[in-house]
Amino acid sequence: MITIRRSEARGHADHGWLKSHHTFSFAGYRDPDFMGFSVLRVVNQDRVAAEKGFGTHGHRDMEIVSYVLDGVLAHKDSMGNGSEMRPGEVQIMSAGTGVEHSEFNASDEELHFLQMWVRPAKAGTEPRYGQKAFPEAERRGAPRLVVSPDGAESSLVIGQDARMYAGLLDGDEVAQLPLARGRSAWLHVARGSLELNGHRLDAGDGAALQDETELRLTNGVGAEYVLWDLPAE
Repeated sequence: MITIRRSEARGHADHGWLKSHHTFSFAGYRDPDFMGFSVLRVVNQDRVAAEKGFGTHGHRDMEIVSYVLDGVLAHKDSMGNGSEMRPGEVQIMSAGTGVEHSEFNASDEELHFLQMWVRPAKAGTEPRYGQKAFPEAERRGAPRLVVSPDGAESSLVIGQDARMYAGLLDGDEVAQLPLARGRSAWLHVARGSLELNGHRLDAGDGAALQDETELRLTNGVGAEYVLWDLPAE
């Protein structure tokens, strides 16, 4: 079964310097029918104005994954990490017992990125940070594993039985991924358009897959997407 959540159905917040779309309930946006999917709790697509950002704030007991689409994301945290992220880079912050961080647009152009939260398998773990660049060639066509519980294929490690893939799709390219029995998946199209098992999805659309044996992506038009392989709900 495939359930599509269209872009225009998402929550939206416009703070001037920040324009954010929320696939699931977040901050002032509440929808009891969309509180998350499996262990995936948040999918936010944010656009941050030049030289603006989120001041220091705290998190705990959440696996926080960021993926940059355009611009430069500057990160600082209470673990002593300070870095900049560019398109194609993925960051994971396991908040565990508690961590504070800030996020800032370090360029003179708009910053466009996804931030996703996953509930951890265990609470109260030691906070942890990881960041890695995944070149365009690795994300072209076949989905590239970028986050996993065991660090497979040089991916970043997450404290949950969840895997995130990132991909780019155009023209005749075909992306396929088998889905194991007892697993579910969430696809988010960050930009462009594509077809998921014959269903057309445009920028900002998401889709839940349950009791499906395979995911097949075709007919991409400038498509960039992320895919979460998740425990069944």
